[in-house]
Amino acid sequence: MKIVRNALALTAVFAAIAGAASAGSVVLKSNPVDDDGRVTLGDLFEGAGAASEVVVAQRVGPSVVLEAGALQAQARQAGLDWDNPTGLRRVAVRRAAAVPVQTAAASAGQTARPAFVSAGAQVIARNDMVRVTYQVGGVNLSVMGKALRNAALGEPVAVMNTASNRIIDAVASGPGQAVAGPAADMVRANPQQFAAR
Repeated sequence: MKIVRNALALTAVFAAIAGAASAGSVVLKSNPVDDDGRVTLGDLFEGAGAASEVVVAQRVGPSVVLEAGALQAQARQAGLDWDNPTGLRRVAVRRAAAVPVQTAAASAGQTARPAFVSAGAQVIARNDMVRVTYQVGGVNLSVMGKALRNAALGEPVAVMNTASNRIIDAVASGPGQAVAGPAADMVRANPQQFAAR
């Protein structure tokens, strides 16, 4: 009987180790979007594999914001391991659109992220969740906030920081994206530079 108990305990340990090893390590996409209102793990993570079609949220407006801790738990339940290396508190997912644009981040030498607009088209709607980026020198800060008005590419937009309730004066640089500081002047002066070519 003691041998059977030891064998069962050993089997349980091996099963736990195998389960941990089978959890797929994933990376959060830099600009998660969905195209049908169903936000899946495949919309959010690179390398989601078989868990790609697991629905974690419904998007009813232009964007939805997910709590990072809850998202991490949902990923684990589906067998994915996201360690959230940057310590995000929230993840914004936007509606996918249809024509590519270069963002302010791309003009600053960073990897271009696909967004979709043409010059003069509205890229931010009132109450959208917007990522505001401030860049100067080697410093790049970003914060999520709620747009207080509609804005087309290159137009000013006031964004309320949802954490502090402070208003940030920014310029729309793409769908769900705005910039503040020196980059805002570049976008305001030449919005066509950021539109699809």
